[in-house]
Amino acid sequence: MSKQKISYSCQSCSYKTVKWLGCCPECSQWDTFKKKELIGKTKHGVTKKTTGVHLTSLENITTKKQERMRTGIGEWDRVIGNGIVPGSLLILTGDPGIGKSTLLLQVAHYLAQKNAVFYFSTEESLQQVKIRAQRLNIDSSLLFCDVAQIENIIATIEKHQPDLVIIDSIQNCYSANTTNFAGSIAQLREITFELMRLAKENNIAIILSGHVTKDGHIAGPKTLEHMVDAVFYLQKEDRWQTRILRAVKNRFGTINELGFFQMGANGMQEIANINQNVLNESSPAAGSVLVSVLEGSRPLLIELQALTIPSKLAVSQRVISGVDHKQVVLIAAILEKYLQIRLSAQDIFFKISGGMRIKSSCIDLGIALALLSSYFQLPLPKKSLALGEISLTGQIKPINHFDQFAKEAKKFGFERLFVAKNQTPNQTKQLMSFATVYELLKLFTNE
Repeated sequence: MSKQKISYSCQSCSYKTVKWLGCCPECSQWDTFKKKELIGKTKHGVTKKTTGVHLTSLENITTKKQERMRTGIGEWDRVIGNGIVPGSLLILTGDPGIGKSTLLLQVAHYLAQKNAVFYFSTEESLQQVKIRAQRLNIDSSLLFCDVAQIENIIATIEKHQPDLVIIDSIQNCYSANTTNFAGSIAQLREITFELMRLAKENNIAIILSGHVTKDGHIAGPKTLEHMVDAVFYLQKEDRWQTRILRAVKNRFGTINELGFFQMGANGMQEIANINQNVLNESSPAAGSVLVSVLEGSRPLLIELQALTIPSKLAVSQRVISGVDHKQVVLIAAILEKYLQIRLSAQDIFFKISGGMRIKSSCIDLGIALALLSSYFQLPLPKKSLALGEISLTGQIKPINHFDQFAKEAKKFGFERLFVAKNQTPNQTKQLMSFATVYELLKLFTNE
C-alpha cells in the first residue's frame, strides 16, 4: 500500500517544505505556499523501476549542416551569431516599452519572406498588433494568434511545424495543467522547459520575449537564463536615444556582442557605424580622452571625461559613473605615487560619455590621461586614441587584440595612438609609446 505525504510548495519560486510558512525563505514572498499531496513509497519501501537509456559514441551521432536564418538587419544578425539556428530557444528581454515587440515584429517580417513564421501575441490583441504592423509598414505572410494557453500554442506548433515561432511575451503564457498563477516563477520554469523540448525535438527555432525586474533580472532572479540557448538584452543608451542589443549568453555566437538601433517612426532602424557618431560628438577639451574597447567582435570608440578640482571638504569626493569606481581610484593612486601629483586632495568627477558602462583594463591609459589632462587643464592632441594597461608599479603594459584597434583607428583617421613601449615592434609615426606613467608628463609639461 502507498501512503500520502503532504508538502507545501511556494508558488513564486517552487521552494518546498513539509509545513506551511507565512514567508518563503528563498524568495521572501508572503502567503505563497500551497498544500500538495504526494504519493510516497510503498509500505515495504519498494519504488517503481525504470528502464535504462541507450548510450552512443560520438562517431555514431549523425549531424547535418543547417543554414541559419538571416534577417538582413546587420546589427541583429551579428549579435544573434550570423543568423538564428534552427531548433534553438532564444530570449529577448528588456524594460517594458523599450521596443522588444517592435524589434521582434520587424525580425518576423523579414524572416517570413523565406520561412514559415508564427507570431503569438500574448500581451496585445490582434487589433493592436495590426495597428503596430501598419505603423511599421509590415505586410507579409506572417501568421498571428493571441492565444496565451501554452497547451494550445504547443499543439498548433506541432501540427503545422513552422520554421520560427515568436512568443511575445512569456510572462503572459499560462498552463491549464497547473495551479500556479501566470507569470509566477514556477510556471515560467515549467512553460520554458516545455518549449525547450519542443524546439529540440522538432528542430523549430523559438524566440521568447520577457520583461525584467527592477533589479535587471529576467522575470525574477535569472529564472530562465540557464534554460535557453541564448539571452539578449535590449537596453537604452542615453546620449543618442539609441537602443543597444547585447548578447550575454549565446551558444551559437560571441557573447558581449553589441548591436545599435534607433527608434523612429518606422520602427527600429539599425545604426551600422556607431563609432562615427562618437567622433562627431567629441571635441578636443581638457579632461576628454578617446579610448577603444572590444565588445564582442568589434572595437567601439568611447569618450572618457574627467574633471578634477581642489577639494574644499575634509574627504575628497569621488563621483564616477560608467566604469568601475575602484579602477579610477586605483589609477589616481598610481599617478599620485609616481608623479607626486596630489590627486587625493582633488575632487574627481569621472564618466563615460553617452551613459554606457564598460569594464576593461585596456582603458587604464585613457583614464590616466583624462585625469592628467583635467589636472593640467591641457587638452590632448586632436585625433588621438589611448590604448594601454597600467600596472601597480607604474609600468604601461601592452593590450591584446591591438591589430583590431589599430585597424579601426586607421579607418577613422586617427593621427596619434598612445600605447605601451613594447606594444608592437613596428614603430611608426602614428604611434606614441610610453614605458612608465612618468613619461606621460611630457604631454603636459616641458619635462
